[in-house]
Amino acid sequence: MATDDRCCTIVPYFDIHSGKVEQFKALCERFVEKTKTEPHCLYYGWSFDGDHAHCREGYRDADAAIAHIQNVAGLLAELGKIADVVRFELHGPEGELEKLRGPFADLNPKYFKLEYGFRR
Repeated sequence: MATDDRCCTIVPYFDIHSGKVEQFKALCERFVEKTKTEPHCLYYGWSFDGDHAHCREGYRDADAAIAHIQNVAGLLAELGKIADVVRFELHGPEGELEKLRGPFADLNPKYFKLEYGFRR
């Protein structure tokens, strides 16, 4: 079944280095403030389970997801000093995922192709 939904989601999971949870959370607040300026971000937030974190984020399309990564590049460099990415996924329709393969290649993501569903 084809879908006209172009939404892309970035799905990262992190292990926060020992003793760095509060520093990580302060950085998350900066990510949220910076991401609020992006007109095509559909939703964005951070959730936690102890020293494990997940960023829940969705974008109108691949171009918006790429714009986000460019917008927060400096913050990502800071995050990399206090946490490790343990899983990184990109979800979206095949045409949009193709646009993400180059810009996200260094993160070695798992790609999940949207095949069924709808968007309101």
